Amino acid sequence: MSPSYNRSMRRVYMDANATTPLVPEVLDVMRPYFLEQFGNASSVHRHGQQARGAVESARASVARLVNCRPGEIVFTSGGTESDNLALFGLITPGDHLITTTIEHHAVLHAAEKLRDRGIEVTFLPVSSEGVVDPDDVRRALRPHTKLISVMMANNETGAIQPVGEIGRIAAEADVYFHTDAVQGAGKLPIDVEAIGCDLLSISGHKMHAPQGTGILYVRKGTQLEPLFFGGAHERQRRAGTENVPGIVGLGKAAELALKGLADGSIERLAALRDELEKEILARVDESGVNSAGVARVPNTTNLWFDHLEGEALVISLDLKGLAVSGGSACASGATEPSHVLSAMGLAPSRARASLRFSLMKLTAKEDVEFALEVVPSAVSRLRELSPVYKRPTAVAAD
Repeated sequence: MSPSYNRSMRRVYMDANATTPLVPEVLDVMRPYFLEQFGNASSVHRHGQQARGAVESARASVARLVNCRPGEIVFTSGGTESDNLALFGLITPGDHLITTTIEHHAVLHAAEKLRDRGIEVTFLPVSSEGVVDPDDVRRALRPHTKLISVMMANNETGAIQPVGEIGRIAAEADVYFHTDAVQGAGKLPIDVEAIGCDLLSISGHKMHAPQGTGILYVRKGTQLEPLFFGGAHERQRRAGTENVPGIVGLGKAAELALKGLADGSIERLAALRDELEKEILARVDESGVNSAGVARVPNTTNLWFDHLEGEALVISLDLKGLAVSGGSACASGATEPSHVLSAMGLAPSRARASLRFSLMKLTAKEDVEFALEVVPSAVSRLRELSPVYKRPTAVAAD
């Protein structure tokens, strides 16, 4: 039987790394393209030209977010398609791919499929804090290395990867470099020239754009084999009629994200995350933060609570009105512990006892206060039910 929810209960959402809601400004600009301005952007009549103008305006907005030419932006259905296009569009028989053990499954599973087809793939390890060593990337280079793919920020821990250093290594070796920036967009400044990447993926629904939207930045001169075949859309790089309302929404979300990087919104989010983290650690014994010792995106904390199962805590908190995650939304329901936390060396029991709290621009101080009310009690209740948990003995006062 499914859980019974109290519809009048206060509900707080802290799973922004899985998805975010549309903000009103995004919905407002999309609305006309569902109704009166419904044209196909490839049509030559007025309706089509209105749609084409909207698509190109959005393309320019996204280009400003990552500091590239508008013509280097390819609109896709999201991060998974963008990652797959980057890998399958570049790698051919005889090539070598370098990636890491903590990538999103959109990269990991694509790399595994390439390996199954006979492509040589190197999966680099990470430190106990979840960060790849650029020197490991350099050592992994082969004469036939074609592509390096390393994410900008990890979706589970928020740990920021040294993509600028890796970009320089790739340039020195004359190797293509792709970075999955899905969890970086809107939270970190992105400059493809400073990074030195040739390809970069973004997913719209992680930054208050609609689900089913995304982009792949493709540096001018990079030759990609398309995944889809049909029309000559997106400069023959992605066949299929453009999702005009979604693209318009993504363009507006990119504008808002760029503004948020400059107006103090990110610093406010980091302060809320730090307060949440500090107070939970103070109120819950035998808890800690994964990747605490490295730079992380400002909205994310991954906390472990020993002596309980993370999935049980996710459900318990949901019943109290707080939405958090046990890790990647794409791995929901998996029986194995997080591949990211396992790659960092966490014991399976601790990896399974880890939860991700990810805030968004709509998160308020009151939301953090609510979380601080419900998390300690939920942890305490589940530990009481655990056969292996021993409550700390109180120390008598002198």
